[in-house]
Amino acid sequence: MLRDVDYVLRKLDWMRAEGIWPNGLRYLWTDAFGVVLYVSLYKELGEERWLGEAERLVAEVERVLGRLRGVRIGEAADRDGQYFHYLAMWLFALARLGDLKPRYRTRGIALARDIHPAFVIPGRGVIWKMQEDLSRPYPGYGLGSMDAYDGYVSYRMLDEDALAPEIAQMRDLMERDWRTLDIEQDLGLGMMLWLAHFFPTEPWAEAQTKRSLATLETMWVDPPGCFSRAPWLRDTKFAFTNYGVSLGLQAAGVWPERVERLNAFFENWRSGDEYDREAITWVMACTSHLPGAFVASGRPRTD
Repeated sequence: MLRDVDYVLRKLDWMRAEGIWPNGLRYLWTDAFGVVLYVSLYKELGEERWLGEAERLVAEVERVLGRLRGVRIGEAADRDGQYFHYLAMWLFALARLGDLKPRYRTRGIALARDIHPAFVIPGRGVIWKMQEDLSRPYPGYGLGSMDAYDGYVSYRMLDEDALAPEIAQMRDLMERDWRTLDIEQDLGLGMMLWLAHFFPTEPWAEAQTKRSLATLETMWVDPPGCFSRAPWLRDTKFAFTNYGVSLGLQAAGVWPERVERLNAFFENWRSGDEYDREAITWVMACTSHLPGAFVASGRPRTD
């Protein structure tokens, strides 16, 4: 597993100088990754300032994106509504920060209990996107394919006892689904590897890890040394989604040479669109170089 702290520090300095992150527009997915990244830096360096950065970021997200119930997708006008998988990643971030500052775990538990009834249809699935006030599903959106897995892991990271009823509902949805679930998109495959590594002996995790790696094998493009967007989109690639695959591969402990290859390729490759300067690209690049607290073995020590 990579521990390239120098890369992360350089990239954080560059992003701040360019007004990209954390001093740019708020976006829940990116900021969740950022909170965990700060916890990782604290774990590596033992410097209290990184916990301070994590706490300031949480406060800003709550100030800008926080709603009476839940957390908005992003600050930009077109990033309205609420995604369950973004909320689940935010819950994971609160759990990791909560390992060190218990009040954030308490906040995460309260948030999970608040949003769960709005998104989850017991026995059927998890609604992918809701209106911003959680009053109804967002028009044009149905059930998410991986959302039950997202919730299951994040809830268990927060508190298995406090969230036992919610975890049981997610487990039931997964039990109905994992045998037939086929993921065919790069970021989804990376995230499934990451989710599965927390409970590697559970049948769903064993099956989905094997299936995800088999699909990713068909998506490796060499040259240049990266994963395509999907098996049938060999010429389409995104940096931030490859960084998500990298996180999954490092969590699973496989293909380190491909992690190195894709990191090297995307460091200099430019897509020529907005993603070249989007925070999601470079915060996830930092995570690819320092998975840290994202992985089970990287849980920060409290002693």
